[in-house]
Amino acid sequence: MPLYDVNDLANYRERGRRIMGIDLGEKTIGVAISDATWRVATPLMVIRRTNRNSDIASVLSLANQYHAVGIVVGLPINMNGTHGPQADKMREFARHLSELSQVLVALWDERLSTAAVNRTLLDADMSRKRRGEVVDKLAATYILQGALDRLRTIETQSNINF
Repeated sequence: MPLYDVNDLANYRERGRRIMGIDLGEKTIGVAISDATWRVATPLMVIRRTNRNSDIASVLSLANQYHAVGIVVGLPINMNGTHGPQADKMREFARHLSELSQVLVALWDERLSTAAVNRTLLDADMSRKRRGEVVDKLAATYILQGALDRLRTIETQSNINF
């Protein structure tokens, strides 16, 4: 299957199906899940990375368990709009996810998502250890919520009620 634009996910909405968001790090994968109405993103878990095949199997297992119709993968675009080595890694991971599943996979610009989450956690006076435990799944939530908000804008503009 090809990689999709987040806007295209609106065409694949099904009753009871959700969207999953992931923040792919070097050591972990943060995972978030939407509610069935595609309004709210909720942190789900952190997957410890082992190897690409196991990582993909873990993500797809969660997508199946939560009846996800789509997976939004955070794409770290540089501030000047260019794609660096990290973006290439995310795009490759997303492509493999797409090839191994019927779940729709879309990329979402995640510029500053981890920085925004860290800033929020620092403002909440959370310890470094605790921040390390939750930052990835909260970054996934931030990414997914951005995509859900975009989908809601499409819904509003086209007067489609999901």
